[in-house]
Amino acid sequence: MIPSENMTDEQFERHAFDILHRELGVYGLARFLRLYRSGAGDYTRDRHQWLKGITVQELAQEFEGRQV
Repeated sequence: MIPSENMTDEQFERHAFDILHRELGVYGLARFLRLYRSGAGDYTRDRHQWLKGITVQELAQEFEGRQV
């Protein structure tokens, strides 16, 4: 697999959709696309809410635990 930093935008988008499909299933992926492709919502505001109280170290530990 190509490292994400070497992917084209199209390859990266496809890879991201594959991950979302694997983790959320077809209905979760469809819901995600409905919410975030429609242009509605405020990702920055939502991200601050999702990550409230989480440290960079905690995020790094979570990502390291998911490495395959």
